[in-house]
Amino acid sequence: MTIDKFAEHTHAGLHLEKLTGARDPNIRTIRIDRFYRGVVLALGEQRYALLNVLPHDDANAFATSRRFTVNQVLGVLEVRNQVGLEEFADAAPAAPNTSGLFDHVSTADLKRLGVDKDLMPLLRVISADRQLESLAALLPQVQFDVLSGLASGMSVQEVWAELAERIVDDVDTGDLLAAAHRTPERIAFVSGPVELHAILDHPFDVWRTFLHPTQRDVANRHTYTGPTLITGSAGTGKTVTGLHRAVFLARRLPDDGSKVLLTTYTRSLADALARQLRLLDNDPEILRRIDVIGVDKLAHQIVTQSGKKVAIASDEVTDPLWEQAARTGPAVVNRAGVITTTSAAFLKREWEQVILAQQLTSAEAYRDAPRKGRGAGLRAAQRDQVWTAINGVVGKLAKLRKRTHTQLADDAATIASRTPGPYRHVIVDEGQDLHPAQWRLLRALVPPGDNDMFLLADPYQRIYDSQVSLSRLGIAVRGRTRRLTVNYRTTHEILNLSVKVLDSDAVLGLDDAEETLTGYRSITRGGAPQLTTHSTRDDEFEALIERVGTWLEQGVEPHSIGVAARTGKLVRAITSTLSGAYIPVADDGQGTDGVRVATMHGMKGLEFRCLAVVGLDLGVLPAANAVTSAADDPHAHRQDLQRERCLLFVALTRARDVLYLSHSGRPSELLPALT
Repeated sequence: MTIDKFAEHTHAGLHLEKLTGARDPNIRTIRIDRFYRGVVLALGEQRYALLNVLPHDDANAFATSRRFTVNQVLGVLEVRNQVGLEEFADAAPAAPNTSGLFDHVSTADLKRLGVDKDLMPLLRVISADRQLESLAALLPQVQFDVLSGLASGMSVQEVWAELAERIVDDVDTGDLLAAAHRTPERIAFVSGPVELHAILDHPFDVWRTFLHPTQRDVANRHTYTGPTLITGSAGTGKTVTGLHRAVFLARRLPDDGSKVLLTTYTRSLADALARQLRLLDNDPEILRRIDVIGVDKLAHQIVTQSGKKVAIASDEVTDPLWEQAARTGPAVVNRAGVITTTSAAFLKREWEQVILAQQLTSAEAYRDAPRKGRGAGLRAAQRDQVWTAINGVVGKLAKLRKRTHTQLADDAATIASRTPGPYRHVIVDEGQDLHPAQWRLLRALVPPGDNDMFLLADPYQRIYDSQVSLSRLGIAVRGRTRRLTVNYRTTHEILNLSVKVLDSDAVLGLDDAEETLTGYRSITRGGAPQLTTHSTRDDEFEALIERVGTWLEQGVEPHSIGVAARTGKLVRAITSTLSGAYIPVADDGQGTDGVRVATMHGMKGLEFRCLAVVGLDLGVLPAANAVTSAADDPHAHRQDLQRERCLLFVALTRARDVLYLSHSGRPSELLPALT
């Protein structure tokens, strides 16, 4: 009805009412019925934008307080709460009691970044982050984004680099219609209700494929002259950027059987990518040109197609072999100078992170190999003993005619290097968790050249042990690295809590450069995360039933709700509890839609409007069997704890709007205080 009224009034040019005291001369209102009014912006050339539909008094308040302008640098249409800004300025002190938040930025630089000159006096009296945060709902989004970047420690040049590809020459700040056309992420031009329904149908799914202008610049760049690395922490849109890049490249492929490979490190993540890809573009011809497959499955496929029989050595097969090797294996001297026996975990990691990572094939090669990131050094004699123990396990696997996924990746890389395949472009999501052997396979699959590899990674979300230097693997990304810093998914409140889980120290990225959280921020606001404490697990589960039920009653789609826990045992108990309360739970095997319940590992790459993270107890997180004793190996202990922190960070940042946390008994030591 609203669209019909809007079309009727704007077509006839009637009943578009100006308001006395409006801060914007182009604002109008229209009568929808006795109770509701629509707020309209006249764009020029008889084109109008319907901004909002509100009760009569609320509509008038909205219309009189907003002002629409054109960004002087980007040429996009912006909106500000002018009345709110005036009230803020009146309440602000005449001069800051301490140094101003933007004292280090000149007025000329602020203007160069698109900040309006009439905001300068207000910005000069802001001295604290909380003052800037209170402007989030008042300022134009692009300008607030620029200011929050500067306030978070980014330099003027770093912020400029984020804007550079969106800059428009010779902006006409009086042309609202042209500015509206440059703002497709916020304004859709429709001719009637049919087009509008197409836009609004399945709103959460559509949002999951939304591409912000800063991401669009990265995804739709015509040519990268070699491998390109896109970094950015949770919620910055790396996955969505990769999906759009896949479609962009697929559309440009010749019709000769060439394909784009879109891959990641697990089958579940690959399945999620495939679902999102179909939401983004359901053109059968485009989908035919994109293979979405996990890297382990891809390696298996390549090896079996070469005619070799493959039997995978699962953890159930390998773990007893490592335990046996550790019981009869060598002793090493730890950092405290104490002689200890090597653990099964140590031997397995040494094999994967040193021997397989560097493709070492002899005791001599292992004796001289670097062991960066592996803790205390091993003397030559100790290395010989470790090699013997590891080689014993490898020999037993060979007798069983079984290969691990990592071994299989190297087998597939050898085959791919000899036999050209169909791939012209490779896009890798969650690259921080791939092993060097898997990177060697991906490098072998696509010939070097323009747009060959598009890589997405975040070392702060590394939840496995792989430490990778792309340059040493023949993947040179130097000069072609782009960092995304704005979290478009998670609210400011959820992000603040999530970041507290991590250590503040910089981490080493895949390009051998330090990665930091400087500039990482959210531009959306929401409610504070809630933590509940329970005396028993049954009480905790009862509260979970009530919380999920409330979300469903509020109209949240079941597949937009997630529940995360650290262990599979907890996941099974939660699934049974919710099902017993007649709450639908997703079951991929049965093709059943519902609330997604998964381990923290299983939550990787997913996102939800509402998320519950439960079972955050001491003893459950960090998981005891996932953390090496500090007495046995202090270095491994720190690595393991950091991995558990990253895992919790991944889980918390799956939430878009609402985050609910709970535990029974004492809380985990990794859980930050909610303030």
